[in-house]
Amino acid sequence: MIRWGIIGCGRIAHRFMQGLPEVPGAELAASWSRRAETVDAFVKQYGGKAYTTIEELLASDIDAVYIATLPDSHAQYAIQALKAGKHVLCEKPATINLSQLDEVLEVVKSTGLLFMEGMKPPFYPLYTRLKEHLLQDPIGQVGYVRAGSSVADISKDHPNFSYELAGGSLMGIGIYEAFLAIDWLGALLNLQAMGHFGETGIDMFAIFQTRHTGGYSQVYTGFDLHGKGDALIAGTLGHITIHKNWWNPAKATIDYLDGRSVELNEPFTAGGLNYETAHFCDQIRAGATESPIIPHEMSRQMIAMIDEARRQVGLKFIGE
Repeated sequence: MIRWGIIGCGRIAHRFMQGLPEVPGAELAASWSRRAETVDAFVKQYGGKAYTTIEELLASDIDAVYIATLPDSHAQYAIQALKAGKHVLCEKPATINLSQLDEVLEVVKSTGLLFMEGMKPPFYPLYTRLKEHLLQDPIGQVGYVRAGSSVADISKDHPNFSYELAGGSLMGIGIYEAFLAIDWLGALLNLQAMGHFGETGIDMFAIFQTRHTGGYSQVYTGFDLHGKGDALIAGTLGHITIHKNWWNPAKATIDYLDGRSVELNEPFTAGGLNYETAHFCDQIRAGATESPIIPHEMSRQMIAMIDEARRQVGLKFIGE
């Protein structure tokens, strides 16, 4: 049984708990939040024990923590948890920038514990089935990825609009697009980005194109326009459309050069975070320090890609 502690009891923590009951051999044991009323309500709803300090939570009888806070505190809490002997599943983006992530990974090396960024798409049944299908019926060499989402109906009090909490569309949505490009095209070679800011000082819309070892990508991300969130993956023998919302994938169409079309439908259950959580638990039991699906180097490449896009757009966070 993997006993979980949750750090932060906001929106994503509730989604994590939507899936945890579906994960075999896992249970919620402890929770902590910077706001006492938030953690008390969370524990009343889901069970486990509420702690008044993070130090008390990390000293409790838990095996792993899920860091569900905002990006500004991810590195701090990850390092604190690892030094306390706990495995860490950290909500994306794993840290604000590559420098912070490398600090976390140094602690991972010294502790021998498991650390994984919570990048959910590759664990969904649809994404897994798609990869398996392509082994038998490939679309040839993939050379182009186009993806993006701009969501204009987020409440203005959402943390994504907070500069102090490292918000913005690149951090909140663009990290998904970075994953997709790197997963299909390999390491980044160069990037060109443009974007504009909102009144709170974060990027409200950004668009960037990239060149990778395997080809090219064009992606967009935003909060002030409303744009379709699908993805296109193009190869020499066909192309894939992962239908919206591609980062919660449930349906894909593969169109082949020979005229064939294949539809894949794989609905997800329990909010979707249950798949990455189950994988993480399996990796703990295997004694791993990193996931073979979201390895540390992939997390490094993803945040480095966002770092460069932010640099070109002109978004610099406090302390950078």
